Amino acid sequence: MAETITADASVVRAEPRRNDARWGVTLRARRIWAVGAIHANASRLAALHDALADRIHPNDAVVYLGNYVGFGTAVHETLGELLQFRCAFLARRPFVHPTDLIYLRGQQEEMWQKLLQLQFAVAPEDVLRWMLEHGVGATLRAYGGDTPDAINATRSGPIALARWAETLRGRMRQAPGHVALFNALYRTAWTAPDGALFVHAGFDPARRFNDQTDEFWWETAGFDNHTTRFGQFRRVIRGYDPTHTGFAETPFTVTADGGCGFGGPLLAVCVDPDGAILDRLSV
Repeated sequence: MAETITADASVVRAEPRRNDARWGVTLRARRIWAVGAIHANASRLAALHDALADRIHPNDAVVYLGNYVGFGTAVHETLGELLQFRCAFLARRPFVHPTDLIYLRGQQEEMWQKLLQLQFAVAPEDVLRWMLEHGVGATLRAYGGDTPDAINATRSGPIALARWAETLRGRMRQAPGHVALFNALYRTAWTAPDGALFVHAGFDPARRFNDQTDEFWWETAGFDNHTTRFGQFRRVIRGYDPTHTGFAETPFTVTADGGCGFGGPLLAVCVDPDGAILDRLSV
């Protein structure tokens, strides 16, 4: 029987299958390093990985909190660095659990997935222009696309748009590991029914945990002002703040976004299973 986790009187499967958008994954480590939004800044990610290598404990877990791409231009280098560190991290551990290193889906990864399915949108040009305004253009260019061709495709009908999207998918497949990484993204992660919850950007406090849809990506308002727990979770840790104001800690939340990709540092926080801060990194 699958293990269960209760949040706000709701039962949620704690051992979901990959890519099921409703579920997260249970973390079994005693310490968890949570890495904030990267925005395709490969040099800062490499520096963070170098610093982590000296501070990580044998049984620690690493959770990347989304927005690996978007805005920044070093998309291939950033994803390559993520994959290279994963190999080095897992190779050093004699007993590896699948949740020792995981990736959450961020706004940018969600937009990229929607861009590759743009032929199903009701108003594809409007959707495309909105995504371009919110940072997806850099990722589009990294896979050989450009804005004029993309806009022309949205005006050429669903068949032409599907062919255009398939060209982008083909270019992704030519980059080793990129498709596999995007297919391995989780919505959330948690340590225990009453422990720490890891999300990309926020949540809707008015909705139960397993009634959240895309709130974990887009519901950012008031995150640092919550005065009660979200469900039974002691603390919620996020990696993206649209204001990029840096590290913030309250009794119920932690934000780790230093503005990487916007001139600021890349942040990582180490927490225990209850969400208490044990260590911090800023590079």
